[in-house]
Amino acid sequence: MRFFESIRIAISSLMLNRMRAVLTMLGIIIGVGAVVSLISLGRGVQDYVSSQFEGLGADILTVRAQSPTRGFSSATNPLTVVDVESLADPAVAPNVNQVAADYTVQGTVVDGYTSVSVTVRGVTSSYFAVQDWMPSSGSIFTQGDIDQQREIALLGTTVVEDLFGSSTMNPTGRTILINDRAFVIVGVMEQRTATFQDPNNAILVPISTAQTRLSSARIAGEGYTVSTIYAQIADTTLIDTATSEIEAYLLRKHGIIDPDQADFTVSNSSTIAESRTAVLETLTLFLSGIAAISLLVGGIGVMNIMLVSVSERTQEIGLRKAVGAQRSDILSQFLVESVLLSLLGGAGGIVVSWCVLQIAPNLISGVTFAISSDIVLLATGVSSGIGIFFGLFPANRAASMNPIQALRYE
Repeated sequence: MRFFESIRIAISSLMLNRMRAVLTMLGIIIGVGAVVSLISLGRGVQDYVSSQFEGLGADILTVRAQSPTRGFSSATNPLTVVDVESLADPAVAPNVNQVAADYTVQGTVVDGYTSVSVTVRGVTSSYFAVQDWMPSSGSIFTQGDIDQQREIALLGTTVVEDLFGSSTMNPTGRTILINDRAFVIVGVMEQRTATFQDPNNAILVPISTAQTRLSSARIAGEGYTVSTIYAQIADTTLIDTATSEIEAYLLRKHGIIDPDQADFTVSNSSTIAESRTAVLETLTLFLSGIAAISLLVGGIGVMNIMLVSVSERTQEIGLRKAVGAQRSDILSQFLVESVLLSLLGGAGGIVVSWCVLQIAPNLISGVTFAISSDIVLLATGVSSGIGIFFGLFPANRAASMNPIQALRYE
């Protein structure tokens, strides 16, 4: 009964000072709203990143040249067609099922009076099977097309829309200019879900054509360079073994003894997703920590107002003690009032964060945001903790008052 009486008294006190109570709760509302919103937004973006990378193929290892990350060496050996052929050899990489490669250049594409800048990707004939990406109309390149360095092209749907005004148009058979060279369109690629870069905003041509007609990719003794090698693994449980096979070959081929000085990187969608998710988690935690500062400020505000309340109600405290109220009664009265202020502020913060999450999808398309039950429990727990922590000192001060001195207080 005493507990419910404390709640009744706390509510009455807050109702008598509505404006002061609202202003006191404002810091808690802002703090809880910011923390809950940031955590929910962070989780939504992390789920989106994971889902996007799941569609890139967990059974594909991506090999790219890069400058050594450690050591004193700054030289970078390019990846070449020789590497592509060697990694396709079961004697070199037994756990690699098939290998594809691309050579990427930037191009200006012209059709009539329309001109767009686009990524032109020269690809091997195995690229389509490895990437599981086929034309919706037309046909893929054959090895004969590559050997003859034919000037033919497959267009992504974004390029089709930019050039011809509609992504559903079939421009097969038309001639376009890529870097002032005439290419015949032989098909349109299936539309793929966009990740961080739109895969549909690209033109595919035979890799030999890109290496010779659109660029000069030949190097002495190695044939032609490639931008990326894609190694499809026969069994995803052996992905670490396959990675080691590829790394061992390239280290030996490039004459590198210390793996820390490797001038290439081998990765797959899972490792990329994990690294980006880890970055997002750290960023979310950092921003939430900054937002939590407002909770601290709000808690100090609660303590200040409760001290004012104790000062204003000194005679009331003395009267209650004079008629038999125990120290615990006074302590619980002010502690309940402090917790109630914080809980109401926490509830307001959850409402604010819910409003933010309703607006967020309009700003970040494709990402789903929601407030989960654990975040609500966290917000409730934090609000209660603030009320108890910052309300304990004023409540203890009120409970420790001498009733006679309290009754004499002016």
